[in-house]
Amino acid sequence: MRILFGFLSGLVFGIGLVISGMSNPAKVLNFLDVFGAWDPSLAFVMGGATLVTFIGYRVILQREHPVLLTDFQLPTSTAIDKPLLVGAALFGIGWGIGGFCPGPAWTALPLMTPGTLAFLPAMLIGFLLGQPLKNVMTSATK
Repeated sequence: MRILFGFLSGLVFGIGLVISGMSNPAKVLNFLDVFGAWDPSLAFVMGGATLVTFIGYRVILQREHPVLLTDFQLPTSTAIDKPLLVGAALFGIGWGIGGFCPGPAWTALPLMTPGTLAFLPAMLIGFLLGQPLKNVMTSATK
Protein backbone atom coordinates (compact mmCIF):
# COMPACT_ATOMS: atom_id res chain seq x y z
CA MET A 1 0.00 0.00 0.00
CA ARG A 2 2.88 2.39 0.81
CA ILE A 3 4.34 1.82 -2.65
CA LEU A 4 1.03 2.68 -4.30
CA PHE A 5 0.63 5.89 -2.26
CA GLY A 6 4.27 6.77 -2.89
CA PHE A 7 3.73 6.31 -6.62
CA LEU A 8 0.55 8.41 -6.61
CA SER A 9 2.23 11.17 -4.59
CA GLY A 10 5.17 11.23 -6.98
CA LEU A 11 2.83 11.26 -9.97
CA VAL A 12 0.88 14.26 -8.64
CA PHE A 13 4.14 16.03 -7.77
CA GLY A 14 5.62 15.41 -11.23
CA ILE A 15 2.48 16.55 -13.03
CA GLY A 16 2.46 19.69 -10.88
CA LEU A 17 6.10 20.42 -11.74
CA VAL A 18 5.41 20.08 -15.46
CA ILE A 19 2.18 22.12 -15.42
CA SER A 20 3.78 24.90 -13.33
CA GLY A 21 6.76 25.11 -15.68
CA MET A 22 9.34 24.15 -13.05
CA SER A 23 10.66 21.40 -15.32
CA ASN A 24 11.68 24.10 -17.81
CA PRO A 25 15.12 25.43 -16.86
CA ALA A 26 14.63 28.61 -18.90
CA LYS A 27 11.57 29.50 -16.80
CA VAL A 28 13.47 28.82 -13.58
CA LEU A 29 16.49 30.85 -14.72
CA ASN A 30 14.18 33.74 -15.69
CA PHE A 31 12.72 33.61 -12.19
CA LEU A 32 16.24 33.90 -10.75
CA ASP A 33 17.17 36.76 -13.14
CA VAL A 34 15.73 39.53 -10.96
CA PHE A 35 17.52 42.34 -12.82
CA GLY A 36 16.85 41.01 -16.34
CA ALA A 37 13.97 39.06 -17.86
CA TRP A 38 12.44 38.36 -14.46
CA ASP A 39 9.47 35.96 -14.46
CA PRO A 40 7.71 36.10 -11.05
CA SER A 41 5.27 33.27 -11.86
CA LEU A 42 7.25 30.63 -9.97
CA ALA A 43 6.78 32.67 -6.79
CA PHE A 44 3.09 31.70 -7.01
CA VAL A 45 4.07 28.03 -7.35
CA MET A 46 6.28 28.28 -4.27
CA GLY A 47 3.65 30.27 -2.37
CA GLY A 48 0.98 27.69 -3.19
CA ALA A 49 3.26 24.86 -2.12
CA THR A 50 4.10 26.65 1.13
CA LEU A 51 0.42 27.25 1.91
CA VAL A 52 -0.59 23.65 1.21
CA THR A 53 2.35 22.35 3.29
CA PHE A 54 1.58 24.71 6.18
CA ILE A 55 -2.07 23.62 6.33
CA GLY A 56 -1.22 19.95 5.70
CA TYR A 57 1.27 19.76 8.57
CA ARG A 58 -1.22 21.40 10.96
CA VAL A 59 -3.89 18.85 10.06
CA ILE A 60 -1.74 15.71 9.83
CA LEU A 61 0.35 16.28 12.96
CA GLN A 62 -2.82 16.28 15.07
CA ARG A 63 -2.98 12.51 14.49
CA GLU A 64 -1.22 10.11 16.84
CA HIS A 65 0.60 8.47 13.93
CA PRO A 66 0.56 8.47 10.12
CA VAL A 67 -1.86 6.21 8.28
CA LEU A 68 0.79 3.88 6.84
CA LEU A 69 3.53 4.08 9.52
CA THR A 70 3.76 3.65 13.28
CA ASP A 71 5.30 7.09 13.93
CA PHE A 72 6.10 10.38 12.22
CA GLN A 73 9.61 10.66 10.81
CA LEU A 74 10.40 14.30 11.55
CA PRO A 75 13.81 15.97 11.73
CA THR A 76 15.31 16.01 15.20
CA SER A 77 17.95 18.68 14.65
CA THR A 78 17.13 22.37 14.44
CA ALA A 79 20.77 23.50 14.45
CA ILE A 80 21.89 26.02 11.86
CA ASP A 81 25.48 24.89 11.48
CA LYS A 82 28.29 25.04 8.94
CA PRO A 83 27.28 21.88 7.00
CA LEU A 84 23.72 23.19 6.64
CA LEU A 85 24.84 26.61 5.41
CA VAL A 86 27.48 25.23 3.02
CA GLY A 87 25.03 22.62 1.67
CA ALA A 88 22.30 25.23 1.17
CA ALA A 89 24.72 27.55 -0.63
CA LEU A 90 25.96 24.76 -2.93
CA PHE A 91 22.37 23.67 -3.63
CA GLY A 92 21.44 27.26 -4.51
CA ILE A 93 24.48 27.71 -6.74
CA GLY A 94 23.72 24.44 -8.55
CA TRP A 95 20.08 25.45 -8.96
CA GLY A 96 21.10 28.83 -10.33
CA ILE A 97 23.64 27.42 -12.78
CA GLY A 98 21.54 24.52 -14.03
CA GLY A 99 18.02 25.91 -13.66
CA PHE A 100 16.96 22.69 -11.96
CA CYS A 101 16.49 21.35 -8.50
CA PRO A 102 16.34 17.54 -8.15
CA GLY A 103 12.57 16.98 -8.61
CA PRO A 104 12.16 19.05 -11.77
CA ALA A 105 15.35 17.58 -13.23
CA TRP A 106 13.80 14.10 -13.08
CA THR A 107 10.53 15.31 -14.62
CA ALA A 108 12.48 16.85 -17.52
CA LEU A 109 14.40 13.62 -18.22
CA PRO A 110 11.91 12.33 -20.85
CA LEU A 111 12.62 15.46 -22.92
CA MET A 112 16.24 14.21 -23.31
CA THR A 113 17.61 17.75 -23.64
CA PRO A 114 21.40 18.08 -23.39
CA GLY A 115 21.15 20.25 -20.26
CA THR A 116 19.08 17.65 -18.45
CA LEU A 117 21.35 14.82 -19.58
CA ALA A 118 24.36 16.71 -18.21
CA PHE A 119 22.68 17.89 -15.01
CA LEU A 120 21.30 14.57 -13.74
CA PRO A 121 24.56 12.58 -13.75
CA ALA A 122 26.39 15.55 -12.18
CA MET A 123 23.68 15.74 -9.49
CA LEU A 124 24.00 12.01 -8.76
CA ILE A 125 27.78 12.33 -8.47
CA GLY A 126 27.19 15.26 -6.11
CA PHE A 127 24.95 13.03 -3.98
CA LEU A 128 27.71 10.43 -3.81
CA LEU A 129 30.39 13.00 -2.91
CA GLY A 130 28.15 14.91 -0.50
CA GLN A 131 28.11 12.43 2.37
CA PRO A 132 31.91 11.98 2.58
CA LEU A 133 32.33 15.77 2.41
CA LYS A 134 29.73 16.24 5.13
CA ASN A 135 31.56 13.71 7.30
CA VAL A 136 34.83 15.59 6.79
CA MET A 137 33.19 18.93 7.65
CA THR A 138 31.45 17.50 10.72
CA SER A 139 34.60 15.85 12.07
CA ALA A 140 36.63 19.04 11.44
CA THR A 141 34.24 21.08 13.62
CA LYS A 142 34.49 18.68 16.59
